[in-house]
Amino acid sequence: MQDQFTVDIRELRRNLRMTQEEFAHTLGITVATVNRWENGHAKPSKLARRALERLASVRSAEQHSPSF
Repeated sequence: MQDQFTVDIRELRRNLRMTQEEFAHTLGITVATVNRWENGHAKPSKLARRALERLASVRSAEQHSPSF
């Protein structure tokens, strides 16, 4: 059974339409780290969680802003 945080990371990445490589580059981490997070083999540090939260909030703001 997967941890909810694991599912949320994968879902965030997919919602952003990013590959693991693009997601890793955006966060300044390795693809292996993203893979470990998504497979439940590791959890993000506090610093990484903050970066994920910022990325998610940017995504949320983009969804709610009018497009021109």
